[in-house]
Amino acid sequence: MSVVLASGSPQRRELLQKLGVEFEIVVPGVDELSGGDPEFEVVENARLKAYAVARAPGPAGLVIACDTDVVLDGKALGKPADADQARSYLDRMSGRSHEVLSGLVVLSGGEERSGLDRTTVVFKQLDEAAKERYVRFGEWRGRSGGYAIQTLGSSLVERIEGSVSNVVGLPVGLLLELAPQLFDQA
Repeated sequence: MSVVLASGSPQRRELLQKLGVEFEIVVPGVDELSGGDPEFEVVENARLKAYAVARAPGPAGLVIACDTDVVLDGKALGKPADADQARSYLDRMSGRSHEVLSGLVVLSGGEERSGLDRTTVVFKQLDEAAKERYVRFGEWRGRSGGYAIQTLGSSLVERIEGSVSNVVGLPVGLLLELAPQLFDQA
């Protein structure tokens, strides 16, 4: 069975590799939805990515597509445009909880399976030095919510309630539910 990851995310690629799944990467060129209901948008953005890749020429026995965003006060933050916005995100999330939502869509044999994963992340009360260090480190670039949990961003977090892999960008438990055949062959 050929497997295609519809994503350019290095974190998703790394997670699938660690799971022993053989796959190819096709980066979908889609305009993602934003500004509406975050739960709807992450699933729909994943769906847009999956179908864009499934329609492309070439083998695609199973397509995996995911979209992840950080939600604070009911609104998706998206990726910060610059260091000032990254700093603003840290200011807003400091000492508070937020949700990480991932929509996951798996296409196989003309069948679509989709789901939503939700993880609550509680940030420590961050002092100015911690925020400055993190922004200067630059890990916020290209990251929803302006942080990455798997490296220096872990120092920002007090606790996580739910799937850590979801926060990284690919909810492994949900993937197992939607595509158990991936793990039967691994």
